[in-house]
Amino acid sequence: MHIGGLRTALYDYLYAKKTGGKFILRIEDTDRNRYVKGAVENLITTLKTVGLEFDEGPEKGGNFGPYFQSERKELYWKYARELVQKGKAYHCFCTPEDLEKMRSEQLAKGLDPRYDGRCRNLSKEEVEKNIAEGKPYVIRLKTPETGEISFFDIIRGKVTFDWETVDDQILMKSDGFPTYHLAVVVDDHLMKISHILRGEEWISSVPKHLFLYESLGWKPPKMAHLPLILNPDKSKLSKRQGDVAVEDYLSKGYLNFLRFPN
Repeated sequence: MHIGGLRTALYDYLYAKKTGGKFILRIEDTDRNRYVKGAVENLITTLKTVGLEFDEGPEKGGNFGPYFQSERKELYWKYARELVQKGKAYHCFCTPEDLEKMRSEQLAKGLDPRYDGRCRNLSKEEVEKNIAEGKPYVIRLKTPETGEISFFDIIRGKVTFDWETVDDQILMKSDGFPTYHLAVVVDDHLMKISHILRGEEWISSVPKHLFLYESLGWKPPKMAHLPLILNPDKSKLSKRQGDVAVEDYLSKGYLNFLRFPN
């Protein structure tokens, strides 16, 4: 468990306890390429070791399970289809080769690489034909192309993004699993999450998430994006520059402050 993840979990835990809420552990395991056997068990053990006892989640259960996203795929497909029907998302049949060529051409022009929307306006007949032919596809969010979006962050105050800087995020991958962006919005709504505290690297994703909430007719939770833990040279804390795992600190004898009385 990364030390930054522990700090974020600590803030969530303390805020939940202060407000009489619940501290929930949800396993976001939809990126199967990054799945590591035993990682979930290690995560739970580490949280318990440092005294962060979750109220709902794996092993304990609760009213809003299952708490593994890999076991909730049908829910994500349900809402992905709803978004397509509403014209807020679309099928994309671009191949990895298409995307790599697109990226290379944009970089050569000095542009930030992003999906260029070439599948945004396929006709219903074209989509049905491609699916019938067995062409692999993803489902992408159909974000606005002009204007701007503003939102309130508990830590940063008002934050504004131009829509032209927000890409058409993949929501459902060709392997049938959702990306973080769709899964987190669906689960936060269905699990009645009131507050999200997470690292600042996710703040650029908020416009996509808010667009999803609006498109599905849901009220978004309140959000706070925490500063990252940095190396002495102000770069993001990484394994290349020192210990980042909570287990490393525990093994070296760092005291478990949550286990000691005030």
